Amino acid sequence: MDPFDRLIKAMDEWVGKQATPLEVLAQIGTGSYRPTNLQFVDFLKPEEYRDAFERAEFIVSHAGTGSIITALENDKPMVIMPKRASLGEQRNEHQLATATRFKPSTLIQVAYDVDELYAILNEAAFNTEKKVFQPQAWPPDASLISFIRGFIQAGS
Repeated sequence: MDPFDRLIKAMDEWVGKQATPLEVLAQIGTGSYRPTNLQFVDFLKPEEYRDAFERAEFIVSHAGTGSIITALENDKPMVIMPKRASLGEQRNEHQLATATRFKPSTLIQVAYDVDELYAILNEAAFNTEKKVFQPQAWPPDASLISFIRGFIQAGS
């Protein structure tokens, strides 16, 4: 919903530096940055989102609880980069708290800045000896997921 140009630009630049073409789809929302190295759409319809999500090897996202829960429920590896109020991307630092809460998951890697994002992406995409994402060993808190899902559904 809210733009996250810092993440979109970082992903676009990372994809542009790869020697081997990568299939990357970005949902950019209302952001002003327009990628040149990856496929993008402003918004995906729910069925398009589900299809893209299922086909993805792993997901790169802001630290939004809806995306995180969807990834955990589907055992889908994810890299999250929290939006920062200190950078004008959010009204408060709640995404930092969300990242901290979900960091124990072996399916989630947290990148707090672009350098960490690039390190995780390089490791995940090209290092065959070390698995960046492990099978889910940390069970997500079912009561937290239920509460958040109810909150989201009540708001829509």
